[in-house]
Amino acid sequence: MLPAYSNESLDRQKKIQDLKDAWVIVYANNFRWKQDIKDIKLASNLFKEQEDGKLVKVDQTPSEKVKDAKQLMEKWAVGEFKTAWRVMLSRSMWKLIFMNIQDNTEKIQICFMKWKAKFNTGKEVVDSLVIDWEEKSAHKIAEKYLQVWDYVGLVWDLFVTKHGELTLFVKEFQILSKAVRPLPEKFHGIQDPDKVYRQRYLDLIMNQDSYDRFIFRSKFIQALREFYYKNWFVELDTPILWNAASGAAAKPFITHHNDFDIDVYLRIAPETSLKKATVGRFEKVFEIGRNFRNEGSDPSHMQEFTAVEHYAAWWNFEDNMKFTEKMFDYLFKRLNLPRKIKIKWKDWVEREIDWSTPWKKLDYVKWIKEITGIDISNYSMDDEEKLRNDIQEAGYTWEGIEKQGVTTMIDYLFKKVLRPSIIQPTFVYNYPATMQPLARLSDENPNIVEQFQVVVNGWEIIKAYSELVDPAIQKQKFDEQKKALEKWDEEATSGDDEFVLAMEYGMPPQSGWGMWIERILALLTGQDNLRDVFMFPLMKPENDNLRSEEE
Repeated sequence: MLPAYSNESLDRQKKIQDLKDAWVIVYANNFRWKQDIKDIKLASNLFKEQEDGKLVKVDQTPSEKVKDAKQLMEKWAVGEFKTAWRVMLSRSMWKLIFMNIQDNTEKIQICFMKWKAKFNTGKEVVDSLVIDWEEKSAHKIAEKYLQVWDYVGLVWDLFVTKHGELTLFVKEFQILSKAVRPLPEKFHGIQDPDKVYRQRYLDLIMNQDSYDRFIFRSKFIQALREFYYKNWFVELDTPILWNAASGAAAKPFITHHNDFDIDVYLRIAPETSLKKATVGRFEKVFEIGRNFRNEGSDPSHMQEFTAVEHYAAWWNFEDNMKFTEKMFDYLFKRLNLPRKIKIKWKDWVEREIDWSTPWKKLDYVKWIKEITGIDISNYSMDDEEKLRNDIQEAGYTWEGIEKQGVTTMIDYLFKKVLRPSIIQPTFVYNYPATMQPLARLSDENPNIVEQFQVVVNGWEIIKAYSELVDPAIQKQKFDEQKKALEKWDEEATSGDDEFVLAMEYGMPPQSGWGMWIERILALLTGQDNLRDVFMFPLMKPENDNLRSEEE
């Protein structure tokens, strides 16, 4: 249910109806030939663009497009140019009305002069119009019916005020879309984090940092794709709905397929689909898309997130380590990012992360043994009780440990003991075989898989390994995971017969790699909560949707 309307909203609704009754098209079909405000400013020669895309004023002679202000006021605007966007501020000064408009690039001031501007109804251009049984001039319509947060289309000429502000002198205007509700907290932006996440569109209007953050997200993904294309990867698009909850150790989301009358799973990861593609001649593939894991939420975890995964035939995990550093060197250079970035984490202490390569390497098994005294490589899938007792005797425990299998307990031990202390970008490698049913066993040590993670500031941002391509071993590992599922370990990996079948036709040696997009973006933009890099994060429904805006 929509929130109750404030008095101002009710007044806006009346104005909308008055305009409609006067045959004004209040919500336009289109507005063509719109010019970006940034381009208008650059064309004036009074501004220049910096490397970060922002404009700064310069001492320069205005271009010929900037008209003489006195001549425009006394005579008329030719109306050489057109632009459109949202009204952000309005103030009336008798003969003059000044407004600020903002588009997706910049803000600029506009000026209406009494007896000069004309009004476009959407059907015709007029000097005045009868609205609510009274004839109103175009100037009066601009003053009373064109309100802050409305969208307006303009025909104009450019001039500079006596205070040196670049301004659009309006020859003709058209209301393109009226706002029913005013934006809250007009001059301070949105301060309530809950409202920021629920109504991100308001945050984007009022908070330039938020807007810039999502522009950066788009540029980051664009640069990421460029890097893959430059390295001869092919982008694929694989299914979201699966018959098996495979691809990673996580609790899945389950939904029902009405036509097939079966339960299916939202994908945990695209891993097995991408690897099946390598059976069909694709040697280097990647995908950027949504994954779903029905687990708890905290600042570093979301149930729905974006990831990029790639698989390269003929590589092992060490090749992917080199490729990872190469990728980040490219991204930082391409996006003009500083190598040292500050961020706050759980203890609210600000830390500086240095992304310069090469990155540190850390042995997973050796470090856990060094800290806890537990050699996790010695436990098989049947050693559940022994591992649980050894962990608790070493002084560690957590909620749900009594229901967890060996794989999940080892993972939680790493997350509790090791990972939080890793601040700088670090390759963590040499994982026990029980941890990854889809990873290749080491030729030197059959208790170890050829895997690494990249951990930064306590967050896992990348996971990669040499892929298991032996179908017999793969089936055996799926069967072991099935036993863990039957013991109520909800995060164990499901078996996938279709994947094993594809592997039996011959899968090339390869290494796979996955990165959590929101986690890396949060780190690169200095955010401590993943919701700050989600455009519209899922939220619980509000209990009270009936509160008035005035409250």
